[in-house]
Amino acid sequence: MPLAIVHSRGLDGLSAPQVAVEVHLAGGLPSFTLVGLPDTEVKEARDRVRAALQNGGFDFPAKRITVNLAPADLPKESGRFDLPIALGILAASGQLPAPALADYEFAGELSLSGELRPIRGALAMALAAGDCGRSFILPAGNAGEAALAGTVRVLGASSLLGVCAHLTGREALAESAAHAAVESGEGNEGAELPDLADVRGQTQAKRALEIAAAGAHSLLLAGPPGTGKSMLASRLPGLLPPLSQEAALASAAVLSLAGQFRPARFRQPAWRAPHHTSSAAALVGGGAVPRPGEISLAHEGVLFLDELPEFDRRVLEALREPLESGRIHISRAARQAEFPARFQLVAAMNPCPCGYHGDAGGRCRCTPDQVQRYRARLSGPLLDRLDLQLEVPALPADVLQRAADGESSATVRARVTEARERQLARQGKPNARLSTKEIDRHCAPDEAGAALLKQAAARLALSARAYHRTLKVARTIADLAASPAIQSPHIAEAVQYRRFAKD
Repeated sequence: MPLAIVHSRGLDGLSAPQVAVEVHLAGGLPSFTLVGLPDTEVKEARDRVRAALQNGGFDFPAKRITVNLAPADLPKESGRFDLPIALGILAASGQLPAPALADYEFAGELSLSGELRPIRGALAMALAAGDCGRSFILPAGNAGEAALAGTVRVLGASSLLGVCAHLTGREALAESAAHAAVESGEGNEGAELPDLADVRGQTQAKRALEIAAAGAHSLLLAGPPGTGKSMLASRLPGLLPPLSQEAALASAAVLSLAGQFRPARFRQPAWRAPHHTSSAAALVGGGAVPRPGEISLAHEGVLFLDELPEFDRRVLEALREPLESGRIHISRAARQAEFPARFQLVAAMNPCPCGYHGDAGGRCRCTPDQVQRYRARLSGPLLDRLDLQLEVPALPADVLQRAADGESSATVRARVTEARERQLARQGKPNARLSTKEIDRHCAPDEAGAALLKQAAARLALSARAYHRTLKVARTIADLAASPAIQSPHIAEAVQYRRFAKD
């Protein structure tokens, strides 16, 4: 049979549409043609497939080989089509029974020796393949990851010969289960994360971290160099409760697209800390073939931006819409892609260019204009979207010399988990994600609290967005206190975290 069709998957953003790999053999001068919008990586499959077949002991047909990757209008990239192309050639040349291919989908990059190398996006492809009723054969390095989808039978193979042995019935491939570290829960309770007990002093900042963790609120830490802002921020993932199965799969699927998924961290919230020289495309995603950026890789986790004013202003302004919508839509002339981007933003900054503005020792030499220009790098709309804003002061020497005696991350995480469970039982989502209608329903303060918030809003000139975000923070503070109502102490504490931008 000179024609064979093999089922595979492409990647278009986070979706994985079906791709039919059609292989046709014809008479004439030997050639190998790939069509169907393949990029350079896919075109190079011709040499990898030829060498893999010959080194595996198969005959490479001396005919005109045409490989069509359908649909033709979907761009194809990466080496994931090596395996289906090789199997298509074997089936079209009669070296493999063509009917055996119908019940499977295939993806995998071939080495010249015929070994299968891991690919990007295996989990996203497995999630999409669940509705087709076919089994999925993947490189062994991706099988445990893809099995997390739970909707498709995944078979892991280490080589082209192993796949052929399975298809001919000589030696069946074993069905893959979810990675053992996922099944056992290893690493899911923050055991490998930095401990909050290591931080000396900074009681208010620790309290802000707990509130941010409980309600999934964004957080800005400002203070002189060396006061522990980065140290505090790095403790936030250890305070967060484990992700739900749905959230963990969504996070893992995005990380899989970048080849950065680690099964042992399956239910841990992601932690991303890009450098301040990062471009807008690196932060929000982009490229000729759209790839997820840092905000998408931090989906259902934490995005930490250190030295916030040092980021390019256009880069920071690109964060405004994803902070509200939880998604990022990337449009290019030939491609469009949408990625999830529901991340928790934590940022740190110095109060002025030299870092010592307000220092009691008089070390700051910045003029008022320099301080103003430095802070003006952060726009009002961006600051408005940061729920908690507080100063982290320098610590005296006697505090630094004391032994660490604060609460551990595990202790704080227990309170955070209880507060988060109250929110999920009440409204099905963390407080930071409440809509305006839901705020009216779930965040109404008592009479004294309402009067205090009205007075604070007038004195601090809070915008409507800042007003609502203050209410959501107060709701989280009440949840931590197991209070069904938002009272004036909860409002007072929430207002304290909006004062930095007004000073």
